[in-house]
Amino acid sequence: MATFFRCICIASDLRIGEQMTTVAVDQKKVHKIADKVYLGLSGFSSDAKTVLEKIIFRKTLYELRENRKIKPGVLATMISNLAYQHRFGSYFTEPLVAGLDPDTNKPYICSMDTIGCIASPRDFVAVGTGQEYLLGVCESFWRENMSPEELFEATAQSMLSCLERDAASGWGVVIYTITKDKLRDTNTFFINSVYSQRQHTEGQNGLESNCICVRSNNRDGFRIVYDL
Repeated sequence: MATFFRCICIASDLRIGEQMTTVAVDQKKVHKIADKVYLGLSGFSSDAKTVLEKIIFRKTLYELRENRKIKPGVLATMISNLAYQHRFGSYFTEPLVAGLDPDTNKPYICSMDTIGCIASPRDFVAVGTGQEYLLGVCESFWRENMSPEELFEATAQSMLSCLERDAASGWGVVIYTITKDKLRDTNTFFINSVYSQRQHTEGQNGLESNCICVRSNNRDGFRIVYDL
């Protein structure tokens, strides 16, 4: 998600699996490419790692040759060119780029398909197995000129709604909030996995209670954003 408050959020779940078989629950899908530029890679895990290595290599060469920091729009074009070069044997991954322009701090978000066709709206994008579940919820939560806290809240609630409906996603969410403030360049938030706690009372069946907590690396404590 992006906002004209010079702030963006990029989020992903932590699950990696083969169809409905869960392989790992700590998969990193969002990668820091530059100070205010992040890349999300969904899809086939080995292809995602290959694309990430190639992009880091090309990004390093770009900064050495141009003697300047890479912009998110340039990174998106670079990834699109790489994907189109391999269109006849494409990488099975859908990249998502989110970042702030290093000069103007203007938000930029885009997604692309497996052959590099870029879609760059001004509000929000989604890729992966939960895309169809995310778009409608994001449209309900997003509005212009949200503060970083409001944008984070909207992103968190959208991801939680998606995880409840998409069986191929889950095991927690990681949300990166990027602001123009250099002192708070990137703030990383972790949404813990859904806890299932059974409370046994005398004469009653066990009750199941689920809650989602948000923890910030930059301040202590938890706050509940969803309770069921």
